[in-house]
Amino acid sequence: MRHFPIFLDLRGRRVVLAGGGEAALAKLRLILKSEAHVTVFAADPAPEIVAWDAERRLRLVKRAFAPGDALGASLAYAASEDDAEDARVAELARADGALVNVVDNLDASAFITPAIVDRDPVTVAIGTEGAAPVLARKIKADLEAQLPASLGLLARIGQGFRAAANALPMGRKRRDFWSDFYFRKGPEALAKEGKEGVERALDGLLADHLRAAPEKGRVDLVGAGPGDPDLLTLKARKLLDQADVVIYDRLVSPEILELARREAQMINVGKKGFGPSTKQEDIATAMVDHALQGAHVVRLKSGDPGVYGRLDEEIDALDAAGVDWAIVPGVTAANAASAQIGQSLTKRGRNGALRFLTGHDVKGFAEHDWRSLARPGEVAAIYMGAKGARFLQGRLMMHGAGPDTPVTAIENASRADARVIASTLSRLPADLEEAAPEGPVILMLGLSPRANSFARLQQEAAQLPALQEEFA
Repeated sequence: MRHFPIFLDLRGRRVVLAGGGEAALAKLRLILKSEAHVTVFAADPAPEIVAWDAERRLRLVKRAFAPGDALGASLAYAASEDDAEDARVAELARADGALVNVVDNLDASAFITPAIVDRDPVTVAIGTEGAAPVLARKIKADLEAQLPASLGLLARIGQGFRAAANALPMGRKRRDFWSDFYFRKGPEALAKEGKEGVERALDGLLADHLRAAPEKGRVDLVGAGPGDPDLLTLKARKLLDQADVVIYDRLVSPEILELARREAQMINVGKKGFGPSTKQEDIATAMVDHALQGAHVVRLKSGDPGVYGRLDEEIDALDAAGVDWAIVPGVTAANAASAQIGQSLTKRGRNGALRFLTGHDVKGFAEHDWRSLARPGEVAAIYMGAKGARFLQGRLMMHGAGPDTPVTAIENASRADARVIASTLSRLPADLEEAAPEGPVILMLGLSPRANSFARLQQEAAQLPALQEEFA
């Protein structure tokens, strides 16, 4: 992130702008929404700027920008639509100590002005760091359509009630009160009785919440999917937005963690095969302790919580402590991996059954029914199998599996940096050693990448370094 988003208090502060044409007008329409003291320097200003000066919405100085004009200014805009003049203005404004924005020149600007959805005092700012203005405009249009015009009025009324609402304890109880107001009681009262009805509704709602017994804590055991945030279920996303505490695994992607409520307490309880791991009893203790303190806990697990997620152990701990819980399924890695290589997990005439296997368990490399797995046409998704590839190869070939049996390793399935390693049983250990995957790997026994799917993946992988460099 090159530009850090903030909301700057411009009340009573100086903002200066050099320019009098269309670029200046576009910036001024936005700046004049603030409470700043705006001064415009333009020898030939547009009629709108002259009118705003007459209305005392800004101060117009009919000359070119000069040294000292930005002294005491918080922000300065160079908007003359002439590169040389804008560069001169920017140099002078920087010398005066102002932060400078040069219109349509990202590299010369110390700050950028985002697209804004205005529901004063609710303001949504959308920035793309100059990379995609069209995308910013589309997001703005979508938000404008979704956010009702009455939202600003409700927010202003609520703002005046904040001191009274502080009678509620901080955290979940106070948050539930405001959620109830903005999404239920407030809009209902405004539609029926107008502003006075909203104010009465707030008084009644506060009394109801003060009388209500504290809500019990609970735990939702949530599947985060294989890593692509677009594969997160709607229910999982909703719960992340509500959680007081998020207890997450090592393999949950950063993009998904970003979706959690900003105020939520984030607790990493990562486990790593053959490496440092959080003890299972410590995870259970963390869930129970926070829930018993009244928190809404999301136990966020990579993939699906019921597939190699030690779900039963965690449920047993919650039951023993008397904590309410629910399971939210997620897309498991096998689904993402099969989609990545363009293959179905079952196919008429090939396999009528599918097996989910683990490459290792708490005792080490896991044993399975190798004889049945070695039969032609069998398909299995082997989780946590990369480090045990030679063990798997030996067991399967010992029980009759052909050396040319297809095995595909998919690293970081569904993610932008996904990698497909097409192999066979005889070559699997060597191919994995050469590829040296660092992310989570799932082995798909009996499946090869579909030809056009594999070519597309190779092309995307080749383009990834260039894309990363472009957006770094």
